[in-house]
Amino acid sequence: MLATRQSRVLVADDQQDVVAAIRMLLRGAGLEVDPATSVQEVRSRLDSQAYDLVLMDLNYARDTTSGREGLDLLTEIHARDRLLPVIVMTGWGSIDTAVEAMRRGARTFVHKPWDNHSLTETVCREIEEGHALRQSDKLAANEHADAQAIQRALLPPALPSLSGVSLAARWEPALAFGGDCYDAIRLTDSRLAISIADVCGKGLPAALLMSNLLASLRAFATSERSPRDVVSSVNRALCRQKDLRRFVTLFYALYDSATRVLTYTNAGHNPPLVLRRTGSCERLASGGTVTGIFDEGTYEEGRVALDPGDRLVLFTDGITEARSVDGDEFDDSGLLRTLDRCRHLDAQSMVDTIFNEVGAFAGGRLQDDATAVVAAIA
Repeated sequence: MLATRQSRVLVADDQQDVVAAIRMLLRGAGLEVDPATSVQEVRSRLDSQAYDLVLMDLNYARDTTSGREGLDLLTEIHARDRLLPVIVMTGWGSIDTAVEAMRRGARTFVHKPWDNHSLTETVCREIEEGHALRQSDKLAANEHADAQAIQRALLPPALPSLSGVSLAARWEPALAFGGDCYDAIRLTDSRLAISIADVCGKGLPAALLMSNLLASLRAFATSERSPRDVVSSVNRALCRQKDLRRFVTLFYALYDSATRVLTYTNAGHNPPLVLRRTGSCERLASGGTVTGIFDEGTYEEGRVALDPGDRLVLFTDGITEARSVDGDEFDDSGLLRTLDRCRHLDAQSMVDTIFNEVGAFAGGRLQDDATAVVAAIA
């Protein structure tokens, strides 16, 4: 079996005669072969050239029997390129060394002295499988990117405008996909539906349920239906999908700009905050249990009047449960301190400030999906 002439192999061994013999052998199989006789030369070759496979000894001048130097190099190669096939070869092989090499990313293990035909077959097979793996990984990456774009597109591309209220939101998944979501729908000239939710879990399964949840909310949300009725309908729709086995916390509200009254139902979600222009703060907790668990869950409604200068802040637990490098939580107290400092800002500036403060606290990396929505009452 011959590999294509475009395939390039790096052969690393501290014995030049071994490198020369393998180089001649593999060239006969149609391969381009580069030599390396030291760990540093391997690094230099990898820095300057792309390879389809590395065939490497585990023992070098500094450590001639244990294979430790080669094993450490193998770890380094795998960290550089997790898809680069590596075949390790040593005359001091043992079962333990072979297991450790495979654990660190080697595709297979070859003893010296080698069988020419067997070594050639192994190298060419691993190159072919490496090419297939890279192609598969590229396709998966493209699908991954498409799925990310689709999930972001499911969220409102722009928040609606309504006289007397301005909206801003930000969504940051901890992984490529997230289970948080928010929505804002202008139902009439004076009525606005606002929601925020958090699907149990992270990643693609949570993202798929998130898309289902948004579809349900948009189907049930009308100006005639109360928040309690909408949340009850969403709950029943989620409970019908028994195989999902995930619950969803959900806050759904209707705001009437004519009366300046917000009517809401909170299904187990972090209670949103109403920051009064006077400096006080109220939590919106009335509702019931999380959705997606009990078919006949019952929900209460709450009502709150919003005055000019007030701010309504909705958020998910990725904000309050963000952790510092020391393991401390941002917590409700951190959020309240942040909001107290920026309560005079417009909606977008408040959202940006929340994420800036949380990001700085967490060292730039959030451990959970994080979402915040702010409504500024004018």
